Parts: sequence; structure tokens; C-alpha cells
Amino acid sequence: MISFESDYTTGAHPEILQRLLETNLEPQPGYGEDAYCRSAKEKIRQALCDEQAEIFFLSGGTQTNAIVASSLLQPWQGVLAAQTGHIHGHEAGAIEAMGHKVLALPEHLGKLDPGELADYLAAFYGDENREHLVWPGVVYLSHPTEWGTLYSKQELADISALCRKYDLKLFLDGARLGYALASPECDVTLQDLAQLCDAFYIGGTKVGALCGEAAVFPRGGMPPHFLNWVKKHGGLLAKGRLLGVQFDALFTNELYARLGQNGIDRAVELKQILARHGVPFYLETPTNQQFVVLPDHVIHSLEARGIRCGFWSKPDPEHTVVRFATSWSTTPEDLAALDAALGQTI
Repeated sequence: MISFESDYTTGAHPEILQRLLETNLEPQPGYGEDAYCRSAKEKIRQALCDEQAEIFFLSGGTQTNAIVASSLLQPWQGVLAAQTGHIHGHEAGAIEAMGHKVLALPEHLGKLDPGELADYLAAFYGDENREHLVWPGVVYLSHPTEWGTLYSKQELADISALCRKYDLKLFLDGARLGYALASPECDVTLQDLAQLCDAFYIGGTKVGALCGEAAVFPRGGMPPHFLNWVKKHGGLLAKGRLLGVQFDALFTNELYARLGQNGIDRAVELKQILARHGVPFYLETPTNQQFVVLPDHVIHSLEARGIRCGFWSKPDPEHTVVRFATSWSTTPEDLAALDAALGQTI
């Protein structure tokens, strides 16, 4: 089977597996106090150009979103997010389970508009009854968005300025950050994120690791007693080394950048194949996720040939919007197989 369903359908890059194997029997302290977590953190700080950055390794994206966001909030506060934001639509109420509300705002190709955010905040603080409302405490963004789109540096700077004006925290979901950074249309760097955000994470699960996300609090901004907060919510791994080894490998010899680049290079080839076969794009993006409209019989035919894509929505009874996602592990041979299969079905 060849899967374009998502970017985490394969295991881990061989360099990461090799490092896990090499270090497997080496005794190390638990709970992230091992030498590999320390080394990975230092390499990430160097990549951020922020020696004060505090970093904590967690196992998955939903866990990271819920724990980080809730640690930044007061009990009376909620999280502002786009209507399509992952925390709003695809995390089964994880934020709400922490006792906080997701305050959904309109989305524009998956993004929050800085002007609309400014209008919302002005209206909220102009409401004399606001003591009876859920107060905004965190602005949540994802980069890339759930639609594979990107924020520009100026958009992030504008949102960051609003957060500082209203004393909000800016939290960026970087589950697919490696693919954003590799996109030629991205003008945002890790160093920019360290300057503009109060918290963000560097996704490993979708960019070559078996599992793991590196939660980053720039400029020494980790909330007090964060480890206690993580443990209280079931997120503290006894064998934290498993995450440290992986991120140490990802930030050695630019592996993280190379894996993100593979996803983008293969996405360019994917778009060419889809266009050559006349497949209509629902949304063509600058990252590793492409959204197209296919007749259902074509989807079934591809599946019969061992090629899978991801369901997105049903515009009518006979067609489906599907997502094709490339990744760190997508090969030219995978794309050649898709090309041949489309040629036989369309």
C-alpha cells in the first residue's frame, strides 16, 4: 500500500532509529533529565538563536496543545482560534476537558485575519459586561494551517503585537512546522518564531520521528512548575530519553530541515502529476498538503490499486474532497505509482 493519507503513516527515519538502537542499553536518568534531552535542547536553542529558551518534550500534538495552552491560561480565560483550528475541530474537546473554552473566530483559508482579531479584542474590552464572559487569554495559530496555508512574517508580527497590546499569549502549533520552513513561500524562520511567540512547538511526529513534539517557551517564558503541570495531566514520560534521542538526531546535520524539504519537493511533483491528469484542485497549497476533488469511483479505483488518500468533505453525493499529503518518507517511486494509477482510472 502507498499512503498519501497523512504525514505520519510511516514510522521513523533510519537515522533516528539507529540512534535509538545505539543508545538503547545506556542507563540514563528519567523524566527528561537525561543527557540526550539536554543535548537536544541546546541544539534547538542554537537553532532559535535564543539561549534563554526553555524546552520540554511531549509525546503528541493534542497532548501538547492541551497542556501548553492550559498552562498559559488563568481559570477564567479561553483560547482564540480559527474556526478550522485543530484544537477546535479535531481534538475531541481536549482544551475544554482542561476547563477552558475555545473561542472560535472566522477563518480565511485556515488563517486568522489580524484585522478581525483586532476588531474582536476591541469589542471585547469595550463590553461593559465582559466580567460575565470567558476572557481571551491565548491566541492559537497553526503554521502550516489545517489547510496547508502559511502565515506571512508580517501577519505573525501583527498578531503578536495585538497579543502584547492586550496581554495575551501567542501559541503556535508547529506539528507540521518542518514543511512550513521548507516551503519557498515561507518567509518565517525559527528565529522569528522565538521573537514573536510566547510558546510554540516543533513537531517531530509528522516530520520523521516515531513520536514527539518539542514545546518551546522563548526568552525563558516557561510557566512556573510546568513539569508538575505536565505530570498532573498524564504527559510526563518516565523514559523521556526516547524523545530526547529523537530530537537530538533531528537537530544533528540538519536532518529536520532535510526531512521537511523532502516533503516539499515531493509535493511539487505531486501537484504536477495531479495537474497533468486534469484533477481539479479544491485548494492548492505551498506546503505538503494538497486538496483535490475526485469522483468517488476514482477514489475506489485508486484504493483497489493500493493507493490511499485522506477524506476531507463531501461536496455532493458522487464526489469527495480528498487530501494528498506528502511527507519526509514520500519517494519518487510512490509518486510514479500514483501517476500510473491515475492514468488508468481517469
